[in-house]
Amino acid sequence: MHIHIFIPCFIDQIYPQTGMNMVHVLEKAGCKVHYNPNQTCCGQVAFNSGFWDEARVVAKKFIDDFRDAEYIVCPSASCTGMVRNYYRDLFEDTQPKNPADGLTKRIYEFTEFLVKIVKVIDYGAELNGIATYHDSCSALRECQIKVEPRLLLEKVKGLQLVEMKNNDECCGFGGTFSIKFEPISVVMAKQKVENALAANANYIISTDASCLMNLEGYIRKQKLPIKALHIADVLAGC
Repeated sequence: MHIHIFIPCFIDQIYPQTGMNMVHVLEKAGCKVHYNPNQTCCGQVAFNSGFWDEARVVAKKFIDDFRDAEYIVCPSASCTGMVRNYYRDLFEDTQPKNPADGLTKRIYEFTEFLVKIVKVIDYGAELNGIATYHDSCSALRECQIKVEPRLLLEKVKGLQLVEMKNNDECCGFGGTFSIKFEPISVVMAKQKVENALAANANYIISTDASCLMNLEGYIRKQKLPIKALHIADVLAGC
């Protein structure tokens, strides 16, 4: 199976090892992985901030970069949701031929691709401890991803998966929300981490590095005995 990967800005600039771990897992699943070095951003930040003209330019480049890809796999439900749900809105004035046609059906978040397309859930990963899963807003509400990451984590040797209270509530990141409304964002992160600690979790795992960065920032500042992990890092055995 030949696939193309899209590496989001957060992964590229802050968590590059997560991107490499995703490739490792995909190759272990038997996929032939292609990376287009010309790729940039999906345009989500500009789109969410109301700069649709600027987002449209970036989105057009994304469409051109991945025009020939049969499958596009991304380690971020947030970016996946942007392409899948909002690209058609950006180009709706170009009807009847929308350049986003077809592309929105070919992009997958990492865990949904493993479960729904590859149809393998055990990658021989091992992580000792108790973990709870954070349903990011984008994964749950924009991509309808809930079962897939849990199926994968349940197969990780040594890992006990528990559900924390209000696991489907926002962590407080929300892109520029965490900057514009920092006090509210901090309280939301605090609540999320406290719920994870109340479940006796050693790890908070999610599909979105942006959520995890927000939670890890609070965890480090408060020096709390818990760690935020991307699911690609877990499945790669890191």
